[in-house]
Amino acid sequence: MVKDGIKIATIGGGSSYTPELVEGLIKRYDELPVRELWLVDIEEGKEKLEIVGNLARRMVKKANVPMEIHLTLDRKEALKGADFVTTQLRVGLLDARIKDERIPLKYGMIGQETNGAGGFFKALRTIPVLLEIAEEMEQLCPDAWLINFTNPAGMVTEALLKYSKHKKVIGVCNVPINMKITIAKLLNIPVDQLHLTFAGLNHLSFVMDVFVDGKSRLSEVIELITDPERQINMKNITPLPWEKDFIKALGIIPSPYLRYYYKTKEILEKELEEFKKGKTRAEIVKELEKNLFELYKDPNLDVKPPQLEKRGGAYYSDVACNLIASLYNDKRDIQTLNVRNDGAISNLPNDVVVEVNCLVTKQGPIPLAVGELPTPVYGLVQQIKSYEITAIDAAVTGSYEKALLALCINPLITNDVDAKNILDEMLEAHKTYLPQFFKNEKG
Repeated sequence: MVKDGIKIATIGGGSSYTPELVEGLIKRYDELPVRELWLVDIEEGKEKLEIVGNLARRMVKKANVPMEIHLTLDRKEALKGADFVTTQLRVGLLDARIKDERIPLKYGMIGQETNGAGGFFKALRTIPVLLEIAEEMEQLCPDAWLINFTNPAGMVTEALLKYSKHKKVIGVCNVPINMKITIAKLLNIPVDQLHLTFAGLNHLSFVMDVFVDGKSRLSEVIELITDPERQINMKNITPLPWEKDFIKALGIIPSPYLRYYYKTKEILEKELEEFKKGKTRAEIVKELEKNLFELYKDPNLDVKPPQLEKRGGAYYSDVACNLIASLYNDKRDIQTLNVRNDGAISNLPNDVVVEVNCLVTKQGPIPLAVGELPTPVYGLVQQIKSYEITAIDAAVTGSYEKALLALCINPLITNDVDAKNILDEMLEAHKTYLPQFFKNEKG
C-alpha cells in the first residue's frame, strides 16, 4: 500500500471506460482513499491514454481529492507495490473485434464480441496476456487483488485461477447490475430494496429469484418482462422480445445474452443485415469511441460525459469500484461476481468459474450456495462450460486440435466444416496476437 493510501493500477488505462472508473473512485474517496491511480497502456494506445489521463486529472482536480494520476507504458512500474489491479484491455484493439464479428458472419454464423467464434478468438488473444500480467503481479505485488473486467470475463478469470500462481483474482461484469437496475425500475422500488439470486456463467446467467422485503416477486417480474415494452436489454444486444409462454415455462429470468442461444435465427438475420451494410456492432462502437475521445479532448470537460453509457459497458467500472471498496473495508455485502464455484452450483465442478452472488470479505469473495441449476437450463450451461474449458486449454497450449474442438462444442457453430474454415481464416487474421499457435513456424 502506498504511504497513507491505496495504489491502483489499471491495465488498459486508455480505455473509453476509464472516466467511469475515476468517477467511481472519487465518489468513494472517504471509504477508499486511493492516493495513486496508475493508468497503463501500450504504444498503440498512447494517444488515447494521454487524452483519458488528462480528463482524469481534471476530474480529480474538480473533486478536490488528493489522488495522483500516473500515465505510463511501463506495466511493471505501475504494478510495483499495487494494492489492486484492474484489467480492461482489448488485445488487437477494436480492429480485432471487427474481424471477430465479420469473419464468422461470412460463414453464416453469429459474430459477437464474447459469444460464438468471435468470443472464442477474443479469449485466445487475451488469456496469454492476462497470464503474463498475473505472473508479473506475483513478483511485484503478490498481495494485490486482480479485478478483471476484460471479456470474456468468466473464461479469463477461470484461466487465471487454473493456470497462474496468483490466486487473488475476481471477474466482474455489468450484466447483473444492469438487470438489477432494470428490475427495480419495473417494480418501481429503490435498487437497494431489491435482492436477486443469480446463478450461471458469465453472459449465460439467470435470475433464479427476486426478493423485496423478504418476499418473492419472481412471478410478477416474469409477467412484466414478457411485455415487449418492458424488457431487460443491453445496449449491445438486439432487443428482441421474449416469447411469453416460453419465459413462463422456464420459470426464471434469463440475462439478455441468452437471446444468442434462444433466438439464434433472429439475431443472426439481424447481424447479417448489418454485415451487408458494413455496420456490425464493432464498427458502430469504433465510431462511438472516436466521438467519445473527441469529447474527452475538451479542456473544459471535467466530469464523465453521459454519452459514455451508449458504449454498452455502463456500470462496469462502478461494479469494480464497489468490489474494491468492499474488499478494502471488509463490508461483507453481497455482490454478483465471477469466482471459483466451490460447490455454489452443486451440479457443476468445484474448479470452474461461475457467476453467482458472493459475500465480499477482506479475505475475498465467498460464493453463496444456490444448489442445482434447474433441468431446463442445466444442459445449455453444461455445454457452454464444456466449450469454455476446452477453449481455455487451447488458448494456453496453442493446440489447433483443441481450438477446433472448442468451436465444434459451441452451440452457435453449426457444423464442423465451417468451424474449420472459420478457425483457419481467423488464425491467419489474428496471427500477430496468437504466437502460441505459430510457435513451430520457422523464421
